[in-house]
Amino acid sequence: MEDSNAIRERARTTTAEDLNGLVHHPDREVVRAMLDNPAFNEAHLLLLLERKDLSAEILEEIARRRALLKNYRIKRSIVFHPQVPRLVCLRLLRDLYLMDLVQFTLSVSAKAELKIKAEEQLLARLPQLPLGQKVTLARRGPGRLASTLLAEGHPRILEVVLDNPYLNEGHLLKALSHDKLPEAVIVAVARHRRWSVFYNVRIAVVRHPHSPLAVVLAFLPHITLGDLRELVAPGLLADSLRNYLQAEIARRRAPSSPKSVPEPPSQN
Repeated sequence: MEDSNAIRERARTTTAEDLNGLVHHPDREVVRAMLDNPAFNEAHLLLLLERKDLSAEILEEIARRRALLKNYRIKRSIVFHPQVPRLVCLRLLRDLYLMDLVQFTLSVSAKAELKIKAEEQLLARLPQLPLGQKVTLARRGPGRLASTLLAEGHPRILEVVLDNPYLNEGHLLKALSHDKLPEAVIVAVARHRRWSVFYNVRIAVVRHPHSPLAVVLAFLPHITLGDLRELVAPGLLADSLRNYLQAEIARRRAPSSPKSVPEPPSQN
């Protein structure tokens, strides 16, 4: 049986065929020695990167060797590795293709901080993207990205973005907080089978300065009396709209009309 020093020396000098078996060796120093072997190639490295038990130190060592990073699949494998060091991941995120960045933001194993950085990379690329790619991102991109695309108000984006499974109420409320939001966005939200029943969304729609009057009037009966009183405070809504809210408040505070009492049947 080879001792550890002999195995490390073999890893450093053996043939490419023999390296196929050594990539699974548990000794970290054997793995490190393989990286110095002239026969160690991209195929060996991709096989090595499939190991989930690979240490952060080894991944950092691989990332330091620029010659090994010429292959895009290698960079992607490092970024998606569960043990990837933070700084290595941040550096390589910039090189990921668009849909790989999307996949990383939705990964359940990636650290939250790194996923946020990936989302920022996506947001930075948005202005340069063609409409077709924006529609794809609106359909299945992360919620934060979907919210930003929603605010653009393009008809093709509105067709799909509100059904994005990663879009949540917080993302939607953030979009509705923008004063310059196109009216078409507000109408689409107000008519959507899912979002139109969320109470906080209804409040946001009523408060938005670009909400059509018909949309606001449709939501008023569903707003609590306490919230209506807050909304009619000076400065929150246009005076013309406040009049409708005050009328709704007055309607609810008015005593109910007494039920008509049927007359007794005629004795004739």
